[in-house]
Amino acid sequence: MTDLARPPARAIDPATVPGWGVDADRRNDPTYPMRHREEGGRPMDWERPPLQDPQVEVLCSIEHNRLPAVVGTSTPPRGLSGAIRRAAFAYSESDWRHWLMLLGADRVNMVEGLAEDLARGHIPDIPGEMGLRAEWRHNRTGLVRKAAVAVAVVSVAALLWPRAERGRSRHARRLHH
Repeated sequence: MTDLARPPARAIDPATVPGWGVDADRRNDPTYPMRHREEGGRPMDWERPPLQDPQVEVLCSIEHNRLPAVVGTSTPPRGLSGAIRRAAFAYSESDWRHWLMLLGADRVNMVEGLAEDLARGHIPDIPGEMGLRAEWRHNRTGLVRKAAVAVAVVSVAALLWPRAERGRSRHARRLHH
């Protein structure tokens, strides 16, 4: 579409937009006492809090040149999931690979946690950790519905699997003859 074919932009009348200018009256500003505002001055004057000195590796987005004042240090990246997270932070936050890799790292981390539990001799309570007991207690019909859908999907997959295998084996026999 060329610029000539575009319709002219329609001006917005602020009076027709609900909530327009709601923050214009300083007496109605819930942050007023905290923001010591002055006419013509900066909207907010504050001193940056002292930076936390993390004692573990903290991953930082490539969009930011420094860490925030406070960072989470309870679960530093480690193992295969940590390597996937480090690789994800090589990409921009606007890149889908960054987020898919972080989602994958979460799943790998879950498996790593299960392996650690089993290595320590602790058998994880997977139904309890998934919240099945609470769901049975508080949302029984929803849980039964989810279970029925899961059984139906697995049943259909099991019925279709042998047909797919037969079709592949016939195709393989044809290729060998």
